[in-house]
This record gives sequence, C-alpha cells and structure tokens, in this order.
Amino acid sequence: MHHITTIEGVLDASGLKFTIIASRFNDFIVERLVGGAVDYLLRHGAARQDLTLIRVPGAFELPLVARAVAQRGGVDAIVCVGAVIRGATPHFDYVCAEATKGIAHVSLETGMPIGFGLLTTDSLEQAIERAGSKAGNKGAEAAAAALETVRVLRGLEGVSA
Repeated sequence: MHHITTIEGVLDASGLKFTIIASRFNDFIVERLVGGAVDYLLRHGAARQDLTLIRVPGAFELPLVARAVAQRGGVDAIVCVGAVIRGATPHFDYVCAEATKGIAHVSLETGMPIGFGLLTTDSLEQAIERAGSKAGNKGAEAAAAALETVRVLRGLEGVSA
C-alpha cells in the first residue's frame, strides 16, 4: 500500500480573524445563525476580538459586502449568514440563486474561504429548525466549513504539486 498524502483542516481557530456578514431580513432567525457561528468559532479557539460582525439589508447584498471584505484583507475567512423564506419573499428563487452564485463567485475570485450559512426554506418552521432546533444550526456549520477550508488552504501551501 503506497503512502497517500492527506491534507485535512484541523479545526483550530486560534490566531485567525473571521468576519461574519449577516442579513437583517428575517432577523429573528438570522440572530440564531450569528449566535451559532460565533459560539462555534469561540469554542474552537478564536478570540472574541478577532471576530467582526457586519450587517447588510438582505441576502442579495451578501456577495458585494463579502467581496469588499475579501479585497480589503486582514481577515482569514468570511461566514455569510441569512434567511430567505419562500412565503415571505416574493422573488424567492431569484434572490436565492443570485446570493448563492454571488458568494461562490467572490470566494473563487478572491481566494477567500467563505462559509455559506444562507438558509433558503419554504417555511418559517423549516428556517427555525435549521437555525438551532431540530436540524442543527446552519450558522455553526458555515463557520465550521470556513475554518476547515482556511486550514486546508494553509496545508496546501507547503505541498509540492
């Protein structure tokens, strides 16, 4: 059996700076996502002073602000959180698609790890479930993905192609 080089992200947030970008729309849900992200990062070694929270009007504004943060530098990863609920958003499909594509594009364009914590649900009940009750907390999951991605990218730096 040949040795396989494995690069994995150690879930250690100490010494890293994170910016959480949160949409105001459906704020009572988004607050739980922000709480989940902050709690996750603190429990994994991040210092409170290394976390910044930015609030934007809605999901549609997440990519633009994420791009500005990534281009400014001084941050290791971004966590985007928001909640788009079909019943509450007339242009639901458009907002979800544009926010999702936009965030992915910013990450690829800038090389910035971005945790994707945007809930897109059919109902308020589903949003509540994914913001900390039955189905876990999408904010914490997004923070975990951002942290692991930072560490994977750092692990690649020392590996020859």
